[in-house]
Amino acid sequence: MPSARGKRRTGAPTHGRTGKGGRADTRTHGRTAQKRVGPVIARLKKRFPEAGCSLQHADPLELLVATILSAQCTDARVNVVTQTLFRKYRTAGDYAAADPAVFEDEIRSTGFFRNKTKSVLGMAAALLARFGGRVPDTMEDLVTLPGVGRKTANVVLGNAFGKDEGVVVDTHVARITQLLAFTTQSDPEKIEQDLMALVPRPEWTLFPHLLIHHGRAVCMARRPKCGECPLADLCPSAAS
Repeated sequence: MPSARGKRRTGAPTHGRTGKGGRADTRTHGRTAQKRVGPVIARLKKRFPEAGCSLQHADPLELLVATILSAQCTDARVNVVTQTLFRKYRTAGDYAAADPAVFEDEIRSTGFFRNKTKSVLGMAAALLARFGGRVPDTMEDLVTLPGVGRKTANVVLGNAFGKDEGVVVDTHVARITQLLAFTTQSDPEKIEQDLMALVPRPEWTLFPHLLIHHGRAVCMARRPKCGECPLADLCPSAAS
């Protein structure tokens, strides 16, 4: 999944309607955001019924590896790489015993392959040493693994274990929730806290998938299709 890291303009970005100083009209932020979030989720579910985790996986370990590889890389590219990778490496022990140089070549096309190799092999060794080779199913344990932060842990908990412990914030989620005035923050962890207070907990895992689909198909960063957007009347940043 794309990372939410990197430079970002302070405050909510705008597509059209603006207030003083050229900023998006955020008058709907706060109290009325509570009223809008339900319809936003309902409309996105109707528009993108197929929304879900796009990283192909058969178990928590595969999803954990795929999520680590997805940093600064498209899910489509990761799926191409893991199609072969998952046939060779089936357990934490397989990854822990891997030759780093060989593994680097196997994941090279995902980018940052040296750091990712260190993370995946280190994560696998930690699973063997502390968790019997199994991926833990709590946030507290997952974030102790090499290469695993809160975002990665949220992906695994929500999509592999069915546990809504947080909201994944990537570039699409950060950008679109700012446009919707669901947050005025730019830091991913602060955005997540705002969304956890706003979005009903049973929707925490699905909500980011809906926004990612919306961001790819309709609300593109450079050329948003506000005229085709199912959320236009709910979005304070929609072009008039």
